[in-house]
Amino acid sequence: MSLRERLSLTDEARLPAADAPALAAAAYQELKKSMHQTILDRIDLERLKRLTPEQFKHELALLVQRVIEDERIVLNQHERHSLVLDIQHEMLGFGPLEPLLPDPGVSDILVNTCSKVYVERAGRLELTEVTFNDNAHLMKIIEKIVSRVGRRVDESSPMVDARLPDGSRVNAIIPPLAIDGPILSIRRFAVQPLTVQNMLDYRSLTPPMVEVLQALGQAKVNILISGGTGSGKTTMLNVLSGFIPVAERIVTIEDAAELQMRQPHVVRLETRPPNIEGKGEVNQRSLVRNALRMRPDRIILGEVRGPEALDMLQAMNTGHEGSLATIHSNTPRDALARLENMVGMTGLNLTPRAIRQQICSAITVVMQVSRLTDGTRKLVSLQEITGMEGDVIAMHEIFRYEQRGVTAEGKVLGRFSATGVRPRFAERLRMFGAVVADSVFDPDRIYE
Repeated sequence: MSLRERLSLTDEARLPAADAPALAAAAYQELKKSMHQTILDRIDLERLKRLTPEQFKHELALLVQRVIEDERIVLNQHERHSLVLDIQHEMLGFGPLEPLLPDPGVSDILVNTCSKVYVERAGRLELTEVTFNDNAHLMKIIEKIVSRVGRRVDESSPMVDARLPDGSRVNAIIPPLAIDGPILSIRRFAVQPLTVQNMLDYRSLTPPMVEVLQALGQAKVNILISGGTGSGKTTMLNVLSGFIPVAERIVTIEDAAELQMRQPHVVRLETRPPNIEGKGEVNQRSLVRNALRMRPDRIILGEVRGPEALDMLQAMNTGHEGSLATIHSNTPRDALARLENMVGMTGLNLTPRAIRQQICSAITVVMQVSRLTDGTRKLVSLQEITGMEGDVIAMHEIFRYEQRGVTAEGKVLGRFSATGVRPRFAERLRMFGAVVADSVFDPDRIYE
């Protein structure tokens, strides 16, 4: 049976416009699916592999045109162009997701089975008109994404972390764990990484904070970045890494590589999940240990979440100063408690006081980043670890953000200020020639 007979495209069921009825949308999905299969049956894949992407698109457009004419499918010029574009996305990209991926306003793409695709814009979730043919179609796109980075997803391994070519973070979970069908979550990364100026423009931090952070980077101070999911920890880590001198050798360790380093001498390491036989896993702890043999000036741990916490602390204590890491936590104090619990996961017989002493000697600054109710992300606290007071880790807050209320439109009102405490690390900054004026810590300097 021909495409035309199967689809019975009439003037009532043509390519869908933005306000087209569901019947037209279903007819278009069926047309695209059938056309895709027909092209796969006719195409010479071996010959097309030798073509450049532009040549491939040209050949594909000619083939689609030929199929439309052979099957006598009635489509206008705009509809033909849209069909060619969609089939190119299916064969060269990630199908229905392709129009969303280059959109700079989209920070997250959340696919809840084949029929519902949400995006986050300016901190708000909204439902899109993007759909997949069915869950099998969505599974093909997921498999295409994860296979490009050497990962797999199937019933024996139904959860996977991966990344897109631009570094965007991808998580997929499929049945039997996902009851209703495959679930895909994409944390988008900007093609151009956010700069310090961008964060100042967004009022995520203040000029005095930037001055201190730049000095901390030059003076090789160990920093832990704490925050909840989606609070901007990785973005802040990228910004901080920009203050590292270009002459230093940096080793990054991540579960799924997503850091966007701008230095020329960067070595990127990534964990590996177990194979289908349950063997061959390489975890973050193994990579941290291996990184110590790679002569790094600084080690950057994308996220500390397990026993590698102990190896990270030991590295910071044994000459790898200026190292950075992120951790999931709601407050700086909670971050240290979580770090202590992770060290306990190593199984070593260390007392709580011994672990806290390790933390005190390794980490100097804890930064807390938060996503506020209006979707904005801010550096809400910068605290210095000053030592032990009995069995408790002592901390001084240097900068803070105080929320004062919310406008009728839902916009958060607040202000940044220093606490007036002059940090102990100021002496270290002076030793490294990164002098910060005392006026930076003036509590009377308020930034709304």
